[in-house]
Amino acid sequence: MNLTHIFTDPPILIVIITFITSIIFCIRKYIFVNKNLKIFLSFLVNFKKSDLNFRFKEIDEWMCANPYVAGTWLEFKNTLIFSESVALKNEDNDLTYQDVSSTVQNIQTTVDPLYFFNEESLVTSKYNSKLLGQIPTILTGFGPLFTFLNIAIAFGKIDFSTQERTIASVAGLMSSMQTAALVSVIAVGSSLTFIIIEKLLYGQKCAGPLAKVTETIAHLFDNISSEKFLFELLRETKIQNNAVSNLIIAMPNHFKTALNAGIASNLVPYLENLIFGINQMNKQLKENAKLSGSSDSVDELF
Repeated sequence: MNLTHIFTDPPILIVIITFITSIIFCIRKYIFVNKNLKIFLSFLVNFKKSDLNFRFKEIDEWMCANPYVAGTWLEFKNTLIFSESVALKNEDNDLTYQDVSSTVQNIQTTVDPLYFFNEESLVTSKYNSKLLGQIPTILTGFGPLFTFLNIAIAFGKIDFSTQERTIASVAGLMSSMQTAALVSVIAVGSSLTFIIIEKLLYGQKCAGPLAKVTETIAHLFDNISSEKFLFELLRETKIQNNAVSNLIIAMPNHFKTALNAGIASNLVPYLENLIFGINQMNKQLKENAKLSGSSDSVDELF
């Protein structure tokens, strides 16, 4: 049996075409993933942990505009905790800003970033990974399928009507058996070859860039547990409540002091001036009465 006849046999041809198509599909998808992971990594390396507070809008806009990571980013963004500040007025009526929590000084997350940015979200979900994982099984399954199909067809062609036909049909049976065995060999060999090529491509095109991306994201966002953050907020609330309580307790004394100071500085001088004016008026009335030579009980009263 020549090689031309072997590789033009329909079962062998089906196995070879399936193998070549699977390799092309695998290469194209892994190149696509590799390209997007490199773009993502080149964007992340431009940022530092200290830059996140004032460059977060830039990160958010780029992430939302990139369809490769937009969905994952929107889920991850819901777990972020920002370093919020509250505006307070001091004694001079000037605004001062105080952090809500003393431990949250930059953008942190309550969930590990690797929970969102992982192999599933950045690699396997970007192509039909389940189909790609079943290709070795499909190739291997072609072997026994076409082997027994060829054997069944060959047995159906045996003709024992004459000696010549018997010899010819047996020769055809042997040729079909050889082709059937060869189909199994090619199918199993294609399956093993595909597994080797796929693993090498995945490690080079996907696993390496993915590890760099996840490492960079983990360094950018600190992970803080929600329980720890709530405890920190509780501590800060207790401190503020204690300050408010002290202020309420001291408020009557401050009010009394302020009232006494207001009376001493404003009301007392006014009353003194009023009494002085009345005395002056009384003195003038007495002088007028002496000049006129008359007296009145009202004058005696004053």
